[in-house]
Amino acid sequence: MPSMVELASSSQDGREESKGEQFDLVDLTAKNLSLPSETLLRAAVTLKDQVVQLSWKEGLGSGSGSGKSLDPSVYSGVLGTAFSCLRAYEATGNQQDLTLCAEIVDTCAEAARGSTRHVTFLCGRGGIYALGAVVANYMGNQQRRDLYLNLFLEVAQERALPVGPEEGGFGMSYDLLYGRSGFLWGALFISKYIGENKLPSDLLTSIVDAVLAGGRAGASDKTSCPLMYRWHGTRYWGAANGLAGILHVLLHFPLSEENAEDVKGTLRYMMSNRFPHSGNYPSSEGNPRDKLVQWSHGATGMAITLCKASQVFPNDREFRDAAIEAGEVVWKNGLVKKVGLADGVAGNAYAFLSLYRLTGESVYEERAKAFASFLYHNARKLVNMGNTRGAADHAITCSLFQGLAGTVCLWFDLLAPERSRFPGYEL
Repeated sequence: MPSMVELASSSQDGREESKGEQFDLVDLTAKNLSLPSETLLRAAVTLKDQVVQLSWKEGLGSGSGSGKSLDPSVYSGVLGTAFSCLRAYEATGNQQDLTLCAEIVDTCAEAARGSTRHVTFLCGRGGIYALGAVVANYMGNQQRRDLYLNLFLEVAQERALPVGPEEGGFGMSYDLLYGRSGFLWGALFISKYIGENKLPSDLLTSIVDAVLAGGRAGASDKTSCPLMYRWHGTRYWGAANGLAGILHVLLHFPLSEENAEDVKGTLRYMMSNRFPHSGNYPSSEGNPRDKLVQWSHGATGMAITLCKASQVFPNDREFRDAAIEAGEVVWKNGLVKKVGLADGVAGNAYAFLSLYRLTGESVYEERAKAFASFLYHNARKLVNMGNTRGAADHAITCSLFQGLAGTVCLWFDLLAPERSRFPGYEL
């Protein structure tokens, strides 16, 4: 395995990449299909340690003093390193990973003090406080846990998240990265690890209602889609800023019959408007460009969302079938030119893990392992294909959604694929 320290000496830009036609799927299945669990574990621990070294110990973390230049987000910042440490702790039980995770969270909380820009799990203070509460709970520190829970609740009060358009309050956006769905995901994360009774259900229900109301208000009379949202004027379909991500969050909450029908109708609208030849999904409403197969845009995020829909609506076989079809698109086109969760091979591998948990069919576990093996052998090539910004840009290279920390989580998850979850998206 090539040195990941060498890998981190170069970085990737943030532009959308096309499908990676140059990588041979036949060669992948023939030569790189299986890695022993011991090899995966060793690789995951080694890469996690090097991500920590570059993004935290040598980066803008504990050695930075004030932490003013710190990116404290899960998505692109050092909080993603903390998330990978938590995943490492869950896989290995190493207490040092949990302690380090808590240290990073505390530093991020200090760096984000006074910021009101974003409140979501992936890109805002919601992620800091949710992760802080969960880590404190793991450590048995009830006082610290309650402190972070209260900070999380204060975020909702600051931004009036429950105020929907019917009350004249469009306010912030509705998407997963920067909007109300992203805050709701943080609440779901807390509920999973600490208990559903730790957050007031009426607050969360009112935010869910505001998201649904916003989708109805944004739906065009010219389409048969019940829910539609705009982010910076564009009707995105993907998981990061669009329909797939918003619907995925809504599917985790109890829905009335009317609300459930609107969610199902929106999914059906998307399914009926796939690209007819490839089966891929547009990145936005009316966009004819069939080029992106990744979590942020295209079939990957939709496969995962459709898996969840199939679980919530088991009598609607069409969602299961569409999830499988989206998985085939990822299998044929998913060896893209980046490594991260947002738009890279690691993120695409999680579509297969979702399908494995949904269907129980071993072919999907094998495909996820094939993509993971491809990363094991080719990650250095993928990183070097991106624009080099120099060693100073370790934060992006090591980040959870744009860099190597996502690969860390994938390798740990493959040790127990039945318990795998896409970081920051699945629960």
